[in-house]
Amino acid sequence: MKISENKLVTAEYQLFVKNSNGSLELMEETKPNSPLRYMHGIGMMLPKFEEFMEGKMESENFEFSIAAKDAYGEYSEENIIDLPMNVFTADGELDKEKIFKGAVVPLIDNTGQRFNAEVVSIGENSVTVDLNHPLAGEELFFKVKIINVHTPTEEELRSLTSCNSGSCNNGNNNCGTCGQ
Repeated sequence: MKISENKLVTAEYQLFVKNSNGSLELMEETKPNSPLRYMHGIGMMLPKFEEFMEGKMESENFEFSIAAKDAYGEYSEENIIDLPMNVFTADGELDKEKIFKGAVVPLIDNTGQRFNAEVVSIGENSVTVDLNHPLAGEELFFKVKIINVHTPTEEELRSLTSCNSGSCNNGNNNCGTCGQ
């Protein structure tokens, strides 16, 4: 079956970016017991990722790259901002085990949208954070193997809609559906 809208895709992949020497560096890869599973065509993946996956078939192996502007955008110095210290304190104290240079901290904007920021520095009255996605400014290089493509069952649809749309990267350490 070909990958098309509303098909459940199971794939293995490796994601590479160029390091400072210009060589490709492995950033992320699936494991055989934990492949990528997503519903194609509903916005679960980057649009360009889905574009390259469209029409591929089970057992197909292929490679593609996605330009930074079509992935997580260009890196922007404007996304490095100072936030008041009180955003990071509880009872007037900074939790130095959680807030330190290089820490990735969860934040919520004024609309309730959750996102992560990396702590760049800690000042006397503010904390400087980088709101850029960790892969902003990076061209992404993928090696992909399609494992399975099919129309999902009702049970599979329920599974994908729990745990943050099929991904347990939501900070919930006891997902229940996918066991992570």
